[in-house]
Amino acid sequence: MFIQMLKAKLHRATVTHSELHYEGSCAIDAELLAAAGIREYEQIHIYNVNNGERFTTYAIVAEAGSGIISVNGAAAHKASPGDLVIIAAYCGLDNAEAARHKPRLVYVDEGNRIARIGHDIPVQAAS
Repeated sequence: MFIQMLKAKLHRATVTHSELHYEGSCAIDAELLAAAGIREYEQIHIYNVNNGERFTTYAIVAEAGSGIISVNGAAAHKASPGDLVIIAAYCGLDNAEAARHKPRLVYVDEGNRIARIGHDIPVQAAS
């Protein structure tokens, strides 16, 4: 049996472009893709922090070091420049693999530059 696990996450990236008539679904700075281990054409899920939209698409490569996060095609209706998004990729693992698995968590600054990389999400405590 395989279970779906978080493989990678780009946390709170800023959408830089929203191109309704551009071919391809979400262009992401090549450095961010490499840091997260997300491949070109890999399925990704985008969670828009600003408006609550959640959608599935695929990654395409944008110029390295550009900071580009461009939501393209029909998905452009779901995100606008300036929106904060979480971009996640998942993988299927068997129980033994899942027990050892740690996701790649890439945290970015307001310019979509890598601020830090981690593998654990802190435990949420009651307030």
